Amino acid sequence: MAIPDTELTLKQDAFDAIARLARSEFGLHISPEKVKLVQSRLRHRVNALDMPSFDTYSELVCSENGTDERRRMISALTTNVSHFFREPHHFDMLSQSLLPDIRDRIASGDRIRIWSAGCSNGQEPYSIAMHMLRQEPLLATSDFKILATDIDPKVIAFSQKGEYDQKLVAGVSAQDQAGFMTAKDAVLQVGEDVRRHVFFRELNLLSKWPMRHQFDAIFCRNVVIYFDVETQERLWPRFRRALKPDGILFLGHSERITGPAQFGFKTVGTTAYKKGDAASATSSHPSGG
Repeated sequence: MAIPDTELTLKQDAFDAIARLARSEFGLHISPEKVKLVQSRLRHRVNALDMPSFDTYSELVCSENGTDERRRMISALTTNVSHFFREPHHFDMLSQSLLPDIRDRIASGDRIRIWSAGCSNGQEPYSIAMHMLRQEPLLATSDFKILATDIDPKVIAFSQKGEYDQKLVAGVSAQDQAGFMTAKDAVLQVGEDVRRHVFFRELNLLSKWPMRHQFDAIFCRNVVIYFDVETQERLWPRFRRALKPDGILFLGHSERITGPAQFGFKTVGTTAYKKGDAASATSSHPSGG
């Protein structure tokens, strides 16, 4: 039986335990003044598990048996908000800075790889795919793939279907809706000709990265904003190693790379960072270390 909201209070010890876990396992920084926010976001999880208190809940998520619930907890604490073609200046940069080189490589059969890190409900990787296919139709028959990862298995499952109601496709032009989406019951589904280029996987950015090849571009937008500076500074070199020479890292509108010499990146646009030129770039593949 659900505990009334007025009787379900997150006490300091339980909050501290949850905050420590969120930081150590997921890199999520939860400041002390966010007690009420955490209480509000996790209250439904306590009730869903039919637990008597947040103390009992914190004991579960911090235990060896709490693996599955930790994933649900981090999903509740982070906001999976996105929309199609968010921050259009980044798509303009794809066209201007990457597509000319990509067109040259298509003829030689080179692989084209883009990573959407923290893909949320899938609008970002599908937007990238639609934009690239619209700008260069030859990509449809090329070795062109987009890796889309997120820590939340629920949004991965949702994204793989590629089904969105009308309010979620507000950012998609009528032309792209007609060319890349089909009506299915009360929703629009991203077409198979787009979905076959996008591969969804569950991934914690703080864990080992299993990818063996480098990327032409990485989108990690509105993700690192949840991390403290120390965690961000561990990620920048990893992103740099994961990029091909002259590859571009796109961040969210309120995110910036700061720190020691900007970690080998140079600013090339609004929250867009390019890896050093080919002569100075490392040739090593990302190790996830």
